[in-house]
Amino acid sequence: MRKKTKGKSGKDFTVGLLQLAFSENTDDNLKKAVSWVDKAAKKGAQVICLPELFRTQYFCQKEDVEFFNYAESIPGSSTDAMQKAAKKNKVVIIVPVFEKRTEGIYHNSAVIIDADGTIAGLYRKMHIPDDPSFYEKFYFTPGDLGFKSFKTKYGNIGTLICWDQWYPEAARITALQGAGVLFYPTAIGWHPHEKEKYGNAQFESWQTVQRGHAIANGVYAAAVNRIGHEIVVPGTPGLEFWGSSFICDPQGVIIAQGSVDKEEIIMAEINYKHIENIRQNWPFLRDRRIDAYGDIEKRMID
Repeated sequence: MRKKTKGKSGKDFTVGLLQLAFSENTDDNLKKAVSWVDKAAKKGAQVICLPELFRTQYFCQKEDVEFFNYAESIPGSSTDAMQKAAKKNKVVIIVPVFEKRTEGIYHNSAVIIDADGTIAGLYRKMHIPDDPSFYEKFYFTPGDLGFKSFKTKYGNIGTLICWDQWYPEAARITALQGAGVLFYPTAIGWHPHEKEKYGNAQFESWQTVQRGHAIANGVYAAAVNRIGHEIVVPGTPGLEFWGSSFICDPQGVIIAQGSVDKEEIIMAEINYKHIENIRQNWPFLRDRRIDAYGDIEKRMID
């Protein structure tokens, strides 16, 4: 059995990613998620992360005002259930939520619940995509809380969400605030008609860029995806989610990875000595030229 350590920042802890499929029934999805949190805790997971928008199927495949009815407040039914689960199991849970902030303003958010059941913080997705079958700009206001690291019982963690995965700036700023792990709750998949020609390249790009964030910042990265073929719009091909949730270490080495199509718990240990060792030998943070990066705030340099 893996040895547990006391929960303070800088101590080792075990991450559990819940790779699941979701139905049209939001209540069933919540009950299912709670049961899988219990399973992960029994296996030894101490920080547990659910996929993006886990209460629903991925409704952003079309623009429809009816889907705003899925949104909920924070605190709300999802956070209430997960706060009880966190306190019961003494685990930290990252809970993605379709947040209703007020009438007409909605966010794609993640609530960090600490091991005593209290809410440790909130992250709102900063980068909002607008692609075929990923029409998120219709639903979500861009986040306005910035990039954040959260102190929890088991250590400092950062939470970004899906499309944020592609932006090195997001990873860097989160890591600079002390996060030892970058969590990426995700809902990403193939357009079935593109899978044969582009599918492998799309998957490799997705995984590679996150491994790069881990390397560049000397942190662990943990991406949790859903599985299943969801057809929200009848008569369309829908989306085939590719699962493959993974955890990589500060060298970008994949230390745990899920399957393409199975519900499962992906687990790995976060080792702060390993973070320290990698940063000592690859001192990217030490050698940053912070005096030379002003142009990063420009859209383009003409």
